[in-house]
Amino acid sequence: MNLIERAGLAALHRIDPEAAHGLSLRALNAGLVPLPGLVTSPRLDCTLAGMALANPVGLAAGFDKNATALAALSRSGFGFLEVGAATPLPQPGNPKPRLFRLTEDRAAINRFGFNNDGMQAIAARLQSRPRSLPIGLNLGANKTSADRAADFAQVLATCGPHVDFATVNVSSPNTEKLRDLQGPAALSALLARVMEVRAGLAIPIPVFLKIAPDLSPDEIAEIGGIALAAGLSGIIATNTTLSREGLKSAARDEMGGLSGAPLFEKSTRVLAQLSLATAGRLPLIGVGGISNADQAYAKIRAGASAVQLYTAMVYQGIGIAVRIAHGLEALLARDGFASVHDAIGTGRADWL
Repeated sequence: MNLIERAGLAALHRIDPEAAHGLSLRALNAGLVPLPGLVTSPRLDCTLAGMALANPVGLAAGFDKNATALAALSRSGFGFLEVGAATPLPQPGNPKPRLFRLTEDRAAINRFGFNNDGMQAIAARLQSRPRSLPIGLNLGANKTSADRAADFAQVLATCGPHVDFATVNVSSPNTEKLRDLQGPAALSALLARVMEVRAGLAIPIPVFLKIAPDLSPDEIAEIGGIALAAGLSGIIATNTTLSREGLKSAARDEMGGLSGAPLFEKSTRVLAQLSLATAGRLPLIGVGGISNADQAYAKIRAGASAVQLYTAMVYQGIGIAVRIAHGLEALLARDGFASVHDAIGTGRADWL
């Protein structure tokens, strides 16, 4: 971490977390953050559901909810970006405060509740997005919706022409009963509607499903089967957790989803179980608790084709993307892998 990043993080940590989040986006757009540009090499160059990635390190949804910092983020060293979640109608989300730093645990708890500007505003910004790397959108449903499955389909129909992939997010714990859509009947029906819309796009983009870490092995296997049957392009494992096991920070009992370091082992176990259940037939994206190259590499060896991160940026700054990409290059070379693809799933048994 350079001195500019260190000083900026120190200043941001003195103010309210959500205000700090907003300031970080403004700093990126104002050019106040040094950005390295594209980070790649023959070993890091890879594909994800047919999309060419300069490197397998992606930005998870939630940081740029409204697609307002795409130009800067496209030069920050990530191999791909995911923005959102977007809902059909704008909504304010849950009352503040709704974001909490757990510094002692290198974690965060949020209960945002899909606060966003709505699909029309987000689609307009995505129309003028950079084309230097894949950019996807996390699809959400309005809190007041009477038909949440229709919401996901509507957002895809509106924004799908302007993105490279989309993610069906039924795993956020902050919209009441949203996780109920992970049940087999509801999930199958929802995915059928989303995939019908995808088929009607001029370019049928990859569609991923983002799942919760708080699932049993049987539920994980069932979801894997449903995803395969639906024709999905892959699964993102995982979203935030409701668990509070082992936390030390004062804010540990706040309601919401926990992300960051404490999630690493739980989410990686789910990833490995999902890799086993789908037998390599679906690309997986590993998310949860990644804060260094060793952990990103562990996700890949557990079965991930690519990884995403967000919370670690709170503690290490946006430069973490470059550090992890370079670290992955070194780890792959150390173990004799010529490509990311060659390493996928080679350590899965360690997590089962």
